[in-house]
Amino acid sequence: MALSIIGAGFGRTGTDSMRHALRMLGFGPCFHMFEIMENEAHKTAWRKVAAGGAPNWEALFAGFQSTVDWPAAFYWRDLAAHFPDAKILLTVRSTESWLRSMQNTILPSLADSTDENSLGLKLIRDQVFGGNITDLDHVARVYEQNIADVQAAFGPDRLLTYQLGSGWAPLCEFLDVAVPQADFPRGNTPEDFHKLVRPARG
Repeated sequence: MALSIIGAGFGRTGTDSMRHALRMLGFGPCFHMFEIMENEAHKTAWRKVAAGGAPNWEALFAGFQSTVDWPAAFYWRDLAAHFPDAKILLTVRSTESWLRSMQNTILPSLADSTDENSLGLKLIRDQVFGGNITDLDHVARVYEQNIADVQAAFGPDRLLTYQLGSGWAPLCEFLDVAVPQADFPRGNTPEDFHKLVRPARG
């Protein structure tokens, strides 16, 4: 099974809600950071990649039809080239609201982490944010630059920039599927994040 959807949006842009939405639309299983937290084999494999090992994309995403969130969102260029038929899904929200969400969830979790081999530190802190997660202006610029880079790399035939809270319509139109009767899912609130992430880090 090759990836058919590659999520290029940073964490805290509604990626868990999108994971549930893609499942509901028939594009599951969907790979998310939670897969790594819950599976030691995934954790081991992705830690090797984050440490500089050569990735085997087919093996890393075996059994998955889509992916959102980190770590895959950091590798969107490589994944887009490796899976040329996959659509690119860029989840976004305003910089201000994204940064507030990061301050309530991921940034303090990274600051508290003592496992230097974790994906949180090795990938998100060191590679995504260049080792600097204390300068919030820098963090915001990295977020905005990623959006600009993704939007510059793909045309509308392959890329959907999905604004958090937009509901089913733009996603279903992009994927050419019917709009479900159910409400668009919502997952991984800050409260959910702390319940899940504190006990099990990547």
